[in-house]
Amino acid sequence: MPHPEKHKTHRIGWLRAAVLGANDGIVSTASLVLGVAAAGASSKSILIAGVAGLVAGAMSMAAGEYVSVSSQADTERADLDRERKELAAHPKQEHREMTAIYVERGLDAGLASNVATQLMTHDALGAHARDELGISETLTARPVQAAVASAVTFSVGAVLPLLIVLVVPVSALMWAVSGSSLLFLALLGSLAARAGGASVITSAVRVTFWGALAMALTAGVGALFGVTA
Repeated sequence: MPHPEKHKTHRIGWLRAAVLGANDGIVSTASLVLGVAAAGASSKSILIAGVAGLVAGAMSMAAGEYVSVSSQADTERADLDRERKELAAHPKQEHREMTAIYVERGLDAGLASNVATQLMTHDALGAHARDELGISETLTARPVQAAVASAVTFSVGAVLPLLIVLVVPVSALMWAVSGSSLLFLALLGSLAARAGGASVITSAVRVTFWGALAMALTAGVGALFGVTA
């Protein structure tokens, strides 16, 4: 009877971008709010700064993810084109390369050669992409997906501290934003861990710690250089 296994690897592409976007949205916006608040700004000024940070951050995340992941995709395409040419020009040499790969992974030479022959007969480029270059359909670069995931999740993350600004008076804003943002970060780490099948506690602690450090440093800078009107 087949034993179904539920792996999470197929989620790596969008999950990485989504977690990065949401984490940056919470941390950068909360840090910006805390820095401006520590400088003695009014509630309206804090909100304007936060909204500006949301828009700029979302666009920056989308552009950055698209450019960086597109570079990865370009490299993958170039490697595949190079491999396609090598397969056409030197099929025997490419077969020997595949055989050596399977021998290194534990097969004896005869079986490795047979495996290489069968896989290359079925899909030579796919076999070389997967086993020689490490490129697979699951992990291949998807620039648009990464850009959209980052921009959307950044915006969602950034909205959370701004909601606190709307409902909490300036006098209590520092503690309210920092406390709620740490809670949001802990929840984000937990959700990301569950989606990826990782340790919930480890992920939550890691995300919360670095977020707290970023907010503390930004608030310190705001208090140091701010001038209360």
